[in-house]
Amino acid sequence: MRVAKSSAAHASESILIASDNSSDAALVKELLSDTFGNVFATTVAEQAVDDFEHRLPQVLVLAFDALEKAERYCLGLDRLGGKTHSQPHRTVILCDKNEVRQVVELCIKQTFDDYVLFWPMNHDAYRLRMAVHHALRELALRKDRGPSVAQFDAQARRLSELEALLDQQVDLGRQCIDIAIQAIRQAERDASAALQGFSRRLCHGALPDVVEIRDATALEREIAALGRSGIQQPLQFALESIQAIRRWVDEFRQAFAPHQEPAGAPSAPADQPQPTILIVDDDDFQRKIVAKILEPENYQLLFAASGADALNIMRTTRPDLVLMDVLMPGMDGIETTRRLKAIPQLAAIAVIMITGKSQGTAVVTSMQAGASDFLVKPFDRDKLIAKVAHWSRPKDLP
Repeated sequence: MRVAKSSAAHASESILIASDNSSDAALVKELLSDTFGNVFATTVAEQAVDDFEHRLPQVLVLAFDALEKAERYCLGLDRLGGKTHSQPHRTVILCDKNEVRQVVELCIKQTFDDYVLFWPMNHDAYRLRMAVHHALRELALRKDRGPSVAQFDAQARRLSELEALLDQQVDLGRQCIDIAIQAIRQAERDASAALQGFSRRLCHGALPDVVEIRDATALEREIAALGRSGIQQPLQFALESIQAIRRWVDEFRQAFAPHQEPAGAPSAPADQPQPTILIVDDDDFQRKIVAKILEPENYQLLFAASGADALNIMRTTRPDLVLMDVLMPGMDGIETTRRLKAIPQLAAIAVIMITGKSQGTAVVTSMQAGASDFLVKPFDRDKLIAKVAHWSRPKDLP
């Protein structure tokens, strides 16, 4: 029985099936095309990265007949692909019954996101469709989630800075208004004094060669009337207009005052989630040491045993800070940091490198790769806590 396509619900989603067998890829594509509109397949190893970056899938289905092939394919994407981590996607692996236990462990470690028992016989095609549905729904939920703790803190700081700037500008504006009012009043006094002085000079015959005065009293009345209508009234109108602006500024400040304290001094509620820290180290004992130190600080802790695991985790989870061991098999901490910083969505995450005393040259290379700070093993407990507290709440985010 074939299922009608839900093209309206999945018109924009892209699903990529990766396999080394064209027949297997065609089978999986047929199963998914009944429900999803944009289903593509890639079966040539040399084109794997190009196909991924061209299709930019929301869901990647690994249809290899062996777990080792699927892992090798993903590792190749991680090493060679520039958009693998910047493109939000979920990975569904098809496996056989002998690999289920290993696959489950890899899903728990977030190497893959979901699995379907598919080989050697597929008895549940609907499970594959449901896994893709779940993957798309999870991506949609992540897209709608609010900011991380660090992003929230950065926005709170920006609001606080904006509030201070606004307050400063209001004060400056009021000072300018007061200066303008004083200038108008002084101009009124100066103009009245000048006009009165001119009137006296004319009326007392100080300018006989300029004008002949026949009625000094009438002239004084005319000049006084000119002062009132031509000088005092316009200046008074300007003064009242500026005073209206000052009243508006005062009313604005009063209306703004009730909102000022929460914006200027944000306080974290008791149930607010703490920053997420990703600990990357191939040594399980070292991971446990760091965890034991940081757990009392109420951080959310994630763990990765390799650079590839760390990048896989960051495909779906954005930590606020990464503690990165330098020496790891395969992709070392420096190369992992370099790749992390090359992804625009992750570049702002602070990275603290963890090095041994004999790895002094690695510190310079780490900083060049984009690390924010470093710790030397065996590290001091208080120093670790202080640095994590500092770098897990960055001042600015992209």
